[in-house]
Amino acid sequence: MSFVTYLINGISLGSVYALIALGYTMVYGIAKMLNFAHGDVIMVGGFTCYTICSTMGMHPVLGVLISVVVCTVLGIVIEKIAYKPLRKASSSLAVLITAIGVSYLLQNVALLIFGANAKSFTSVVNVENINLFDGQISINGVTIVTIITCIVIMAVLMLFINKTKMGQAMLAVSEDKGAAQLMGVNVNGTISLTFAIGSALAAIAGVLMCSAYPSLTPYTGSMPGIKAFVAAVFGGIGSIPGAFIGGILLGVIQIFSQAYISSQMADAIVFAVLIVVLLVKPTGLLGKNIQEKV
Repeated sequence: MSFVTYLINGISLGSVYALIALGYTMVYGIAKMLNFAHGDVIMVGGFTCYTICSTMGMHPVLGVLISVVVCTVLGIVIEKIAYKPLRKASSSLAVLITAIGVSYLLQNVALLIFGANAKSFTSVVNVENINLFDGQISINGVTIVTIITCIVIMAVLMLFINKTKMGQAMLAVSEDKGAAQLMGVNVNGTISLTFAIGSALAAIAGVLMCSAYPSLTPYTGSMPGIKAFVAAVFGGIGSIPGAFIGGILLGVIQIFSQAYISSQMADAIVFAVLIVVLLVKPTGLLGKNIQEKV
């Protein structure tokens, strides 16, 4: 029964990684840039919910909604101020360095406001545990909500991309920004919307992650953000189903590594998976090879 428990815990953790990876993969798939500050937006979402619920004593639902709004606005502001001026930069390295700078900026602002001490996060999920096999297996309420939320969001994103006008505009921008602009697509608005959606997902992921692991610091989003990037690459960055599958698999690998190999080696094994995937299938599980015209 312990195997099943580890599997459920792995799927739960993987669902958080998948939510974060969805933000990574949307931004990369459409804007062709890696937003390494994405993990710190998770931290901002967690601290916003903590402030609303624990400090101000408001309802958890209100805390989640305000976190989503704050992170959505933050994502748009970051894109407008930090990334938009570099959109036509000759080197993608400029965007990468800027993203790292934005990441450190968010961490240090959080340090100034909240301090370095860990905050005890109160779970916003009020769902009873489910006991199976006469109580031999207990599924935590946060685990249930996290898995369901991840599946629903992935399905909604797929429908949005494939069935709505804005979703089609995103696909057009991802294929060719210049051609999309000639066809009347608002490229700047589409990219801003992509950042807004990705940041909103980061807020939800941050709240769910802090509910499952109730310790919040200015560095809370750093490692999960990096692992979610690994998950996005693992599944095929730019692919929404790939981000979901990559996140789930990575969460399961990490939990099984902690349980059966070594808790200290778990992170190393996660990054070793990235190396193996890049060597064997550089495009990821569901990624597509792109032929560049010369």
